[in-house]
Amino acid sequence: MRIVIAGGHGQIALRLERLLSAGGHEAAGIIRDPEQADALREAGAEPVVLDLESASADEVGEVLRGADAAVFAAGAGPGSGAARKDTVDRGAAELFADAAERAGVRRFLMVSSMGADARRQGDEVFDAYLRAKGAADDYVRSRSGLDWTILKPGMLTNDAGTGLVRLEASTGRGPVPRDDVAAVLAELVETPATAGLTLELVSGSVPVAVAVKAIAGE
Repeated sequence: MRIVIAGGHGQIALRLERLLSAGGHEAAGIIRDPEQADALREAGAEPVVLDLESASADEVGEVLRGADAAVFAAGAGPGSGAARKDTVDRGAAELFADAAERAGVRRFLMVSSMGADARRQGDEVFDAYLRAKGAADDYVRSRSGLDWTILKPGMLTNDAGTGLVRLEASTGRGPVPRDDVAAVLAELVETPATAGLTLELVSGSVPVAVAVKAIAGE
């Protein structure tokens, strides 16, 4: 499979690219900074330089053309203000979804956040972030041309992955290593029966592959 990942230099994305490459898939990561290209190559992915804050849907669609799946893992990142939460976490996600639909890429994975809610109240940057993520999730759910799955991890850590998770419609809050988030995404890419599901993810006691098959009803 060819999988195109928005936010290709992100911490989860780089882990996902390594897993996909090791699994024999072809991964391409969209990045804004050309200096990040070597890190993607080291992860086994093809770097694609494109700014999702200024690109058109047609430009993004060209990158997606011929892909089997699209993964939105981009984010404005720590230190960014409320304005960029909206332009990246919401705007770029909606653009990526539009482009995937135009390019005929049905399988679409969205890396969201636990607590994402378009109607969240509050004036803090974190409130703006959760509103942006929630609005993006709602938009993706509205696209009839996408077989979408939305993944909402709990508190992300850089601990070594255990390969043991809890993956359900509602898990309650908890931590989860980025390694395990990437492993779940890699499994979801290959499990189209999870289309139409919004899932929460925290550390647990079930092996990743078993957890994904169970939520897919397989």
